[in-house]
Amino acid sequence: MSAAPQGRGEKIEQRLESGLFATRWLLAPIYFGLVLGLAIVVFKFFEQLWKLLTHLGEPEFAEADSLMVAILTLVDMALLANLILIVIFAGYENFVSRMSVADDHVDKPAWMGHVDFSGLKIKLIGSLVAISAILLLKDFVNIGNKEVTVDYTAVRWQIGIHLTFVFSGLIFAIMDYWGAKRLKVLAELHAPDVEGSAAEPFDPHAA
Repeated sequence: MSAAPQGRGEKIEQRLESGLFATRWLLAPIYFGLVLGLAIVVFKFFEQLWKLLTHLGEPEFAEADSLMVAILTLVDMALLANLILIVIFAGYENFVSRMSVADDHVDKPAWMGHVDFSGLKIKLIGSLVAISAILLLKDFVNIGNKEVTVDYTAVRWQIGIHLTFVFSGLIFAIMDYWGAKRLKVLAELHAPDVEGSAAEPFDPHAA
């Protein structure tokens, strides 16, 4: 008499868990939306490149500093495109589904499939630091340009934000290092002894 209710309960639990597990697909439209964002960045990149090529002989780009700022803008947009692509691939694989179509592909990026959530945070903060550094460099180059008015208050804020990104990246790296070291120590403590006796199962959340 008691077996039937228990079997029904297990079926209900399995359906609930299957429904919860399927909710990960709600994130898929977000990553496809980022693909549109990437397309916009590509469009703006070539728009900026076309402007540079068509105005190269004009006074706007006559000085080396002005040309350097224009090229740094292109580099900045390229870094932003790389960041979006990393978030799309790593986020989709970590939270939605594995991209099996890329498993045996000759052009599969080396980092694809090896970037977990922790690695994604490090890559994200690293990209933000690089983008922030390029924006600062553009402002520093403009300081020597008499035709451009530099807002030094804004530059100071940018330096503060850049240092915040650097400090945050350092904290993330230290936390990941100690987290990985802790898991390694726990794995060694729960490993089988020399005589081959079975050890207790390793539970990283138990410590």
